[in-house]
Amino acid sequence: IDFVLVYEDETKMTHKRSNHKKQKRKRQVYESNLINNGLQLEATRSVLDEKTIFVKVHAPWEVLCTYAEVMHIKLPLQPNDLKTRESAFNWFTRFFSVDENIIKPEQEFFTAPFKREHLSNFYIQDKDAFFNPATRSRIVRSVEMRVDPCINGYINHLLPTFSVLQSSFGHPSTDPDCPSERYLLYREWAHPKNILKLQPLDFIRKYYGEKIGIYFAWLGFYTNMLIVAAVVGVGCFLYGFFMKDNCTWSQEVCDPNIGGNIIMCPQCDKVCTYWNLTITCESSKKLCIFDSFGTLVFAVFMGIWVTLFLEFWKRRQAELEYEWDTVEYLEQEEQIRPEYEAQCTHVVVNEITQQEEHVPYTACGKCVRITLCTSAVFFWILLIIASVIGIIVYRLSVFLVFSATLPRHINGTQAIRKYLTPQTATSVTASIISFIVIMVLNIVYEKVAILITDFELPRTQTEYENSLTTKMFLFQFVNYYSSCFYIAFFKGKFVGYPGNPVYWLGKYRNEECDPGGCLLELTTQLAIIVGGKAIWNNIQEVLLPWVKNLIGRYCADARSEKIVPRWEQDYHLQPIGKLGLFYEYLEMVIQFGFVTLFVASFPLAPLLALINNMLEIRLDAWKLTTQFRRMVPQKAQDIGAWQPIMQGIAILAVVTNAMIIAFTSDMIPRLVYYWSFSVPPYGSHSSYTMKGYINNTLSVFNISDFKNASKPFSPWFGNDTTCRYRDFRYPPGHQHQYEHNIYYWHVIAAKLAFIIVMEHVIYFVKFIISYIIPDVSQETKSKVKREKYLTQKILHENDLKVVKKTIGKIADKIIEGVDSTFRPKTE
Repeated sequence: IDFVLVYEDETKMTHKRSNHKKQKRKRQVYESNLINNGLQLEATRSVLDEKTIFVKVHAPWEVLCTYAEVMHIKLPLQPNDLKTRESAFNWFTRFFSVDENIIKPEQEFFTAPFKREHLSNFYIQDKDAFFNPATRSRIVRSVEMRVDPCINGYINHLLPTFSVLQSSFGHPSTDPDCPSERYLLYREWAHPKNILKLQPLDFIRKYYGEKIGIYFAWLGFYTNMLIVAAVVGVGCFLYGFFMKDNCTWSQEVCDPNIGGNIIMCPQCDKVCTYWNLTITCESSKKLCIFDSFGTLVFAVFMGIWVTLFLEFWKRRQAELEYEWDTVEYLEQEEQIRPEYEAQCTHVVVNEITQQEEHVPYTACGKCVRITLCTSAVFFWILLIIASVIGIIVYRLSVFLVFSATLPRHINGTQAIRKYLTPQTATSVTASIISFIVIMVLNIVYEKVAILITDFELPRTQTEYENSLTTKMFLFQFVNYYSSCFYIAFFKGKFVGYPGNPVYWLGKYRNEECDPGGCLLELTTQLAIIVGGKAIWNNIQEVLLPWVKNLIGRYCADARSEKIVPRWEQDYHLQPIGKLGLFYEYLEMVIQFGFVTLFVASFPLAPLLALINNMLEIRLDAWKLTTQFRRMVPQKAQDIGAWQPIMQGIAILAVVTNAMIIAFTSDMIPRLVYYWSFSVPPYGSHSSYTMKGYINNTLSVFNISDFKNASKPFSPWFGNDTTCRYRDFRYPPGHQHQYEHNIYYWHVIAAKLAFIIVMEHVIYFVKFIISYIIPDVSQETKSKVKREKYLTQKILHENDLKVVKKTIGKIADKIIEGVDSTFRPKTE
């Protein structure tokens, strides 16, 4: 069984009879067209439901050969006779490879586009195995798509179609000569025990097709590359963890004789009170782990890592393109979408063929569609930004509530103040709410993006997916990353000073960072979103289909005790959806953005991504083999629009990480203090040191300079008349009081210089790496040349032999005619 059509018996429907007759007529025409195209159909009624009828479709040898030639499908000519070089890591990867006695390695062949007239030149040992299951299903699907487009578009809604999974995943085949491919895939690929094993990619491609194969190849390659990033990230984290006790500025914050004597200014108007710097002792210790020299090293490393990942993936993709015969996968081979073809009412002249063809819209109509769709995309992106502004307003307003509710004593002796500051409470609750809003908006924007893309009416499925990919990623980029961009680059940057604070919308006072900066808050935001997203996606992708199938099986068992055939069991599995692997790619590319764009603030992100991906591979495999109908196999040359999207993220990641280190962390101010302001002429220490950093980087404010609108309600305790705040400004009484001091301009210059140097160094290294590593390996180039040579030699020489043979027969006839003309007559 190569394919299955499903429909509801029209005679048992309870709706309008006129519609039933129309549906029946359309279905009968559709089925007769399939039969006329050579397919064999067999109808059988459902065991569980008398209304449902299954039409099993089989493609005989003649049909397979005919359409293989029409579709330019490349098939084996002869086994690969090139010597393969053994990799130095083969001895190591052998421990993680699939058992070759269970799943035998696919033999490599040189291939050529199939032609029936050259049938004898192709490597055919068994006609039943010459076309693999994925190719057979793809050919049958192509035949179905070639019927009348109007009927086809109607039938797509009327008749669900799917490829049969062939056998149970839980039981091996009873025939040793015909192993169950689904069972082998479940046992050696989808089962959790294989979490550390490599994937049988050739076997996956053979069963599910190139499109699914290339996804799992990319996901496996990305996961393997994450191992290196995770190891370096953990190393940088451990460096910060073990060096935190030597963090001088944190020790000063926690020192009762230094931080204990520093009284900080209120961080909001009226309801906030003065507070002691030692309150932030615990957060400063945590910040020392992430805001260390290891962070800088890791940010530079990740800038280079992402380039290596993309360049080596190009090489791997080129190998798969050759091995899976998608190198010359042309647009002409891809079928036009029925939705497009059904609306082709306008006639235009094709520039290439100079022949008339039908299109769904004119050039003017296309411009109108593009304009409307672009406007809709920007409108919804603005709505997302509005939701982000709503979260910011929440942060600003709720900070007042926490400041008034949580106990805030100057001595900071209460245990709750040690861990739960108003900043921490605001950050955690805002991150959780932001995550919930992101998940809700995802559901809305997904439907919006599909509606916009449907209105665009792309010609092929690839064009449809690429267009949808661009829109969805723009939505998701703003949705997921906007809150992180706010914390990293805007929070605490434009706050003014206690006597002249800056207000949002003229009402809400801008947020301030902790004395150690906003880096720890960015880390918290990333941890909540990345961790919550992984848990949510796994629940949505795995638990929901499993529960639906469980309920379906329970209802089926309650209705009938008969043995249910395989095709009916498959029909009651969950449909995979017309977008197929789109959401899997989207999930992984969003994760790729988190791993690269903000990794300077969270070096453990690659480790979390690695753990998630190891589970993701097996969960996706488990879903495909056990919970979903078998997807119609499709060709795919590469990962499509996701490749340029990742390249764009890689370029942006260098800028964001450089700016996080410069503007979000306190690394640059600390270095400026160490090298310039700890020693004369600006400092009083005799040698370079970090002592005195906290006192030097907190400005002084006279409490008598408070405006009435921001003056705190709580009375001032103590004899001091000043409080401190995070900024680099001259003290009260100075001729330039409350203006930025020389330290501020040194820090700004150092930050800009750091960004320019870091960006140029990493971009230069990226350019060198891209230039050195070729997109196609020499081994693959040799295989392609050898294949072209064999194609010319075997197929073209065969044509030459036929021509010579034909010419020889003609020459013999001419000679015979000449001999009979000049032969003397016998008397």
